[in-house]
Order: sequence, then structure tokens, then C-alpha cells
Amino acid sequence: MSKTITRLFDNYADATNAVRELENLGISHDDLSIVASNADKSHGEHVDQDHDDVNDHGDVSRGTSTGALLGGAGGLLAGLGLLAIPGLGPIVAAGWLAATAAGAGIGAAGGAATGSIVGALKNAGHTDEEAHVYSEGVRRGGSLVSAKVPDDLVSEAEAVLQRNKSVDAATRGQAYRNSGWSSFDENAPAYTSEQVQRERGLYGNETQHI
Repeated sequence: MSKTITRLFDNYADATNAVRELENLGISHDDLSIVASNADKSHGEHVDQDHDDVNDHGDVSRGTSTGALLGGAGGLLAGLGLLAIPGLGPIVAAGWLAATAAGAGIGAAGGAATGSIVGALKNAGHTDEEAHVYSEGVRRGGSLVSAKVPDDLVSEAEAVLQRNKSVDAATRGQAYRNSGWSSFDENAPAYTSEQVQRERGLYGNETQHI
């Protein structure tokens, strides 16, 4: 048996460190996923570029390859690809969660990848509240790490995510609601680079776990 564990990170470096530590625990990259905002276009040099770039509207003209979404031989981060998911705008992503949200990893030969990040998270076993907060967190500039973890590694995996400064979903959700937010809206405009920078500044000193 296994349990799906997902956490939001404000800092992309913390998220990638968590992925590497989870792989070092013995969790296969087939069971890992990362979805990270690329609204500020800071990750272009780190991802698979065998497809057209994401434009200013968050569209991918040819989509990303299934291989990029599902990870590479060098581990999950070797398979990062650029794509867009409704409501999130431009992101870098790899793994099963990204593939599910983007339409089972098929990509989109004629336009932006389509799918539902909220639906993918709920299908993975997360509550409606968690799915909306995690999705909104990526929209606002965060990075999401999700792992299918064998029962005997759950405690160690949760410790990895905690020490790498994962965000408490309940606390962050309350902060969003205090500012007038109610739920993730895939039809809402993607955040701009400037909005993402402002958002990250709000939570620079907030850390930790669920």
C-alpha cells in the first residue's frame, strides 16, 4: 500500500531539494511529481527545450512531450518540461501529477495542454480544500511536490518535506481567504511576474508542514 503526500513550497529550490531527498529515500521518479510556476521565466535554462516556448499568455504552441512530463533516466528533475495548465499559466513540470492534469501526459499538438490540476489532486486522494489551496499556491508562484509513498516510508517522506520548508495548507488557505479568495478558478488570468514577486514577498518568513 502507499499514500499520496503533496506539499506546497514558496521557494523552488526548497521543492527541488525535497525531490532529490525523496529519491534518495528510494522513491522512484515514476512516483514523484513537481509542478512549479514559471511566471517569471526563471526556469527556462533547466528544462527540456525540444518544443516551442510558452508565450506571454501562458500558451504552449506545441505542448511538451510525454517523456518530459513523466521524468527522465537521470531522475524526475531531468525530465522537466514547459507547459501551461488552465489557471496556472506557464509552469515547469514533470511526473504523474503533471501528466494527469495535462491530459494523461498526451500533450497538445495544436495548442496549450488542457486538464484540471484540481481534478488531478482530488483523484490522488486530496480533499477539495487541499486541492484548491495547492492549485492556487502554484498560480501565485509556488511549487508543488507530490509523491506516492510506500507505507513504511511515509514518516520519513513527511520529515523530508517538512525540513525543506513546506507550507501548511490550512494556514495558507486561511491567508488567501482573508484577502477575499474563495477557491481556485482555472478561468482566472494567470499571475504576472510582478504579481508573483509580490506574492512571494508576503510569505518569505512563513514555513512548515501540515
